[in-house]
Parts: sequence; C-alpha cells; structure tokens
Amino acid sequence: MAKDNLTAVLHGIEDLRLEQRPIPTISDDEVLIAMDSVGICGSDVHYMTHGRIGHFVLTKPMIIGHESAGVVAKVGSKVKHLAVGDRVAIEPGVPCSKCELCKQGKYNLCADMVFCATPPYDGNLTRYYKQAANFCYKLPDHVTMEEAALLEPLSVGVHACRRANVGLGSKVLILGAGPIGLVTLISAQFLGATEILITDLVQDRLDVAKELGATHTLLLNREDSAEAVAERIRQTMSEEPDRAIDCCGAESSTRQAIFATRSGGVVVIVGMGAAEVKIPLFNALAREVDIRGVFRYCNDYPGALALVASGKINVKRLVTHHFDITETAKAFETARYGLGGAIKVMIHVQPRDTNNPVKF
Repeated sequence: MAKDNLTAVLHGIEDLRLEQRPIPTISDDEVLIAMDSVGICGSDVHYMTHGRIGHFVLTKPMIIGHESAGVVAKVGSKVKHLAVGDRVAIEPGVPCSKCELCKQGKYNLCADMVFCATPPYDGNLTRYYKQAANFCYKLPDHVTMEEAALLEPLSVGVHACRRANVGLGSKVLILGAGPIGLVTLISAQFLGATEILITDLVQDRLDVAKELGATHTLLLNREDSAEAVAERIRQTMSEEPDRAIDCCGAESSTRQAIFATRSGGVVVIVGMGAAEVKIPLFNALAREVDIRGVFRYCNDYPGALALVASGKINVKRLVTHHFDITETAKAFETARYGLGGAIKVMIHVQPRDTNNPVKF
C-alpha cells in the first residue's frame, strides 16, 4: 500500500512547500492516478508571485500544477474505458455537465468548473491524484508522458486558433513566443495557415519559433509604439494578417494586434494581463475587426492528442528543463526567471527508480 504522497503546496505568496498529503479516496466515476510528469505553467508562477489571477484568489493552501500525465493506479466501479496500468493525459477541468453552457458544449465557461490549481481547488503536482475518469485520455504506446502533459498548453493553442477561425490560407500574426505562443504557432500551421509571423522581446524564443516553422519572426523593443509595430508587420508579411492571436496579454501587445489586423479580420486575446486596459476600440469598430476572448479550451483535448499521436508536430521541442519533484523550488525559479533559456519546465513526480505505480 502506497504511503508516499509528496505534494507541492502553495501556502501564500512566495511560500511554496513540499509536504506529505493523504492519498485521495476515489468515487465510482473517478480514477486514482500515479502522477508522472507535470509542466509548470505561467499561471502557476503567477499564483506563487501574486496570489491571484483576476477574481481567482488564493485564500488557503493549494496544491499547485495542472499540465499533467500519469498512470492509472485504481479505477472506480463505474469506469469502463480505463484500467489499472493505463497511461493517461489529464484534462484538468471538470465542469458540472448540467448547466446550459455545459449542455451547449461550452463547458469551459461553466460557473461551477472544478479546475486544477485554480482557487479554491487543488492541482496535481503530487504523487497521487484523483480525477473524473471522463476527463482522462488513454495514450497510444508511442506518445510519451511529457508529450501528454503538453496536451494542456497545446489545447489552449488549438482552442485559440479555432476561436480565430484559422483555416486554409490564413495569414496569422501571433504576439508572444512563449509556450502558448509556440503551441498556437504549431496549431495554426496544422489548421492550414500559409503565413505566420510571430513576435517577441527575446531573440532565443524567436529562434525556436523559426525552428518550429514560423514564416517570419519579429524582435520587438518595449519602447516600440503599437502603430510602429503594426507598420513593421505589414512590411514583413505579404499581406496584412487576417487573424491576430495575442498570447501575451500586455496592453501593448493587444494594441499591436488591433492595429495590425486587416479590416474585417479577427483578434483573439489569449494572454491575461491587467483587469482593465486601454485599447484602440474605435479603430477596431470602424474596421469591423472582431475581438474575441479565449478561456482555457473546450472539446480540444482529443484533437490535441490526435495531433501529437500523428507525429506531424513536435511539442517535445518545447521542453527545455527537467526536475524531480524534490527539486520543485529550483524548477519554479527556472520557469519564473527563464533561466537557461527555459521555455517549458517539466517536473517528474514518481521516484525515478520505478516506472510502475504502487498497486492499491
């Protein structure tokens, strides 16, 4: 019987601790998962440094982490599609499945969503975690645990491109070449975009974007005006972009997206910055530029998994650093400050001397 459930718990701002937690007891429709790989997301770092994201406020200790994969260690009596030993990717949000939004298929907007590592709900940077079986996806043998953990950010990129209606022949502008910008780049290519320009303040990230297939990259300076950046984008691309996806969330990048997008185009905002920002709204209205929000993803995990399983994309290139769960503090420092050119930092949860979870 397993006893070790080492867990990363955020107690408050700048107060992340490793401690033992009880191994969860599952219900009939849940599975217990021996966690394997958990990626560090920008939101994890933000909760550690600010204690909140928008109206989601840390008010009590919370287990951190939500980009994850593991091995099924126990199944509930009503679970039919999974068995002990199955390797699974974990979609970290479980909606109520009863409200109008859920019934309409927009479950990411469910007011009663239970989402990993979003206050007040615990995440899964822990040895053992329970999850609704319907939100666990069995992996093909050739898909690695790290790739499975990366399905979470990849699903954000897929959802962003769908919200932007990226398709055959799209000319896409992506602002920000961090992990979300890069998975959006990957998704846009697969959905048929023929020209993609991606911007960033860091040349190393643009180099990775180029390696992953960006048509153009553009290094920005913080002092650049949005209008000047828009003009540089127009000069670089063959045509004005008809789709712009802001993966930064900074006021400056949202302004750049609006100014650069052609009339009648679409701006999608993925990155979340300040609660209120100043944007050139008249410019967008007068040119009928649609402005759309993105909140997580919805019905995108299966597609993201199929995309990775096909071998047609390379998400593993995003993983730059590896740590054991006992090195969680160092892993968060690396992600927070981008040490060593960090893009995606991966934490390996189970003891490295075994690939087999303890049986229950």
